[in-house]
Amino acid sequence: MARGDDEGELLTPAAHAQLEAELAELEGPKRKEVVQAIATARAHGDLSENFEYHAAKNEQGLLEARIRVLRHRLQHATIVDEEEAAASGVVTVGSRVELERDDGEKLEVEITGVGGVSPDSPVGQALLGKAPGDEIEVEAPRGRWRARIVSVGRAS
Repeated sequence: MARGDDEGELLTPAAHAQLEAELAELEGPKRKEVVQAIATARAHGDLSENFEYHAAKNEQGLLEARIRVLRHRLQHATIVDEEEAAASGVVTVGSRVELERDDGEKLEVEITGVGGVSPDSPVGQALLGKAPGDEIEVEAPRGRWRARIVSVGRAS
């Protein structure tokens, strides 16, 4: 399930809504707060040595960069059909996967681009398209490990 760099990420409806809510917050109240902070700092006089002004301008730059990232993600995202994904029985974006590692450790992970295991991460790549009973091998930054998929369900 490799996607080219020009294709957007796969998002569950809940993850898409979460990103939309963050964008609305940043474009509304947060943007107003930063503009007000700049205006207040500017009123203090000499801008060349005005720390509050420079800090507020820096915060504005960071805010606008985050807004651009969120807009891009939302414009290029593909929303996963939850019913179709659940019926497939294999790991997709939005799946909650129970794993048992070779060392006996049990893990539960959620495949999502927002707040979980990214589908582009080593674990996400190893799991996508797999079914219960399948063995996976993960080439992670801290070393290679193996696990068996115990169950695949949908995140609640």
